[in-house]
Amino acid sequence: MSVIYMLLALSIIVAIIFFAAFIISVKRGQYDDSYTPSVRMLFEDEVVDQEPENDPESNNQIQLNKSQNA
Repeated sequence: MSVIYMLLALSIIVAIIFFAAFIISVKRGQYDDSYTPSVRMLFEDEVVDQEPENDPESNNQIQLNKSQNA
């Protein structure tokens, strides 16, 4: 029974050590991502320009589509 208590105490000590190492590494910036912001612009969606409403060619296309559907 004393072995269980000793293993329990040892596992708690190891867990505390790992938790302290994690906190120290976070504070020192180990998990800061410096690569993703530099390549994010390569993966952004392209902005599609909409046609202006006063364009005569687009009005002709609309009229042709309406006459074909009628």
